[in-house]
Amino acid sequence: MVDIIVKRKFTVIGKMGEGLATEGPVWIPPLWKEANSKFAEISTLAKLNSDGSIVGIWGAMSDVDGKFERWKNEGKYLAGCEVLDDAEAPHGWVKWIIPSFKYVVVKCNLDSYKETFNQIIDDYLPNHAYTLVGAVQEFYDPKDNNGELSLFFPIEKI
Repeated sequence: MVDIIVKRKFTVIGKMGEGLATEGPVWIPPLWKEANSKFAEISTLAKLNSDGSIVGIWGAMSDVDGKFERWKNEGKYLAGCEVLDDAEAPHGWVKWIIPSFKYVVVKCNLDSYKETFNQIIDDYLPNHAYTLVGAVQEFYDPKDNNGELSLFFPIEKI
């Protein structure tokens, strides 16, 4: 199922890396390992829902210039947690403010990631007269324990 949502600018603090797009499966997992092992350092900064649970974990992406454009040969990736906008990143962590976009949002899992990604880019967006206008973001809902994630495809700058 595909949703269309508007998400206002939001802030993520995490562990950042940069590398070749084709080698993402090599250099991105260590970022998650480091972020998860040191999460206690930023846990008090996490943005919370009304029930006290963490709003979300993000695999945020940007072009190498930090403009949140699509990856070309290389990209930046931030494995982190959504935080309050005024949060300060502790030493060794990086803070990104992701601009407001209208997104096409679709759920997948790691096994269906590539197929889902390509289906949205190659079929859904052109068939619905949408153009990708920035880097795709990965959202992990802490309440989902079944390995699902949501891909956020930016289609309009707000």
